[in-house]
Amino acid sequence: MRKLTALLRLALTLLHTSGFHLTGARLPDGRDKRRILRAVDRAREYLPLRTLLRVMRVSPSRFHAWCRRQRACVLDDQSSCPRTSPSRLTRSEVRAIQDMVTSPEYRHIPTGTLAVLAQRLGKVWASPSTWYHLVRQNGWRRPRLRGHPAKPQVGLRTTRADEMWHIDMTVIRLLDGTRAYLHAVIDNFSRRILAWRVAETFAPVNSVVVLVDASRGATPSETTPVVLADAGVENVNAQVDDLITTGVLRRVLAFTELKFSNSMIEAWWRSLKHQWLFLHSLDSVTTVRRLVAFYVDQHNRVLPHSAFHGQTPDEMYFGTGAAVPADLRSRAAAARRTRGDANRSASCEICPSADAAA
Repeated sequence: MRKLTALLRLALTLLHTSGFHLTGARLPDGRDKRRILRAVDRAREYLPLRTLLRVMRVSPSRFHAWCRRQRACVLDDQSSCPRTSPSRLTRSEVRAIQDMVTSPEYRHIPTGTLAVLAQRLGKVWASPSTWYHLVRQNGWRRPRLRGHPAKPQVGLRTTRADEMWHIDMTVIRLLDGTRAYLHAVIDNFSRRILAWRVAETFAPVNSVVVLVDASRGATPSETTPVVLADAGVENVNAQVDDLITTGVLRRVLAFTELKFSNSMIEAWWRSLKHQWLFLHSLDSVTTVRRLVAFYVDQHNRVLPHSAFHGQTPDEMYFGTGAAVPADLRSRAAAARRTRGDANRSASCEICPSADAAA
């Protein structure tokens, strides 16, 4: 009896700490229900039924419904008897919905349209909301494995600063419905923002201005920088063409003259907008200029880039951060040693002291 009491105490403790209970939870497996009913029948010889149901946290009405269902019919996966809810879908209808949802023959048809098509074909008369509910409830997946052409895993990578630039323009919508136009040039090698400009109106001359500003601050080199741009009108126009013909820069169009995209500057747009601009009230162009100036300074001078092993874009552009990766590795190793020493030396009043252990 003492052994059984100890085992029962352990079982109840595990049951309570796990948080499992049948209150408000379905038990669709009929075999589990029959096992519970048999266990209750055996235990009723020694304990009242009310006590047993209180221990199991099962209501009397639910217990007696299980007993009636066991005598009447066995519907393991049904939440209620079809006789009490005659408007529910039958097993054959649910199976027909599953076959149509998972069939490759209908993979080009949206689920809502497929529900109406099933009615026209005379298979299942059920609303689209019922179809959506069954798909979510049962986890059915539409056979829509898409095939895409292989994309390059690594984009354009240069070997020095000012070898290739990326230029693009993005639109920023203000609170009053007006727009601000942000132009920027980023260096491919260092990810440094070389020049930027926020304009109130859309004008091709803004692209010329940022390119000229970037070229003024570029390091002297025997080769001219290559400007990668998309085929937008802000990059392909008479003003930009005149600048290219001077020989200061060379222009390459993404996805036209080159198979790569202009994703580097697009990724910076996403970071600028979602990590900084959209956190503020963009009420004027002046506010946008102030916010962009702050983020450009943080991006270039403060924020380390994971691709550079902790170096900032400024350090990569000017070549002043060559010792940063080795310094970070040595400091990380020292921090791990300090953490290990602190954890090994941790003790409390229960732990034996070093003198007592000796």
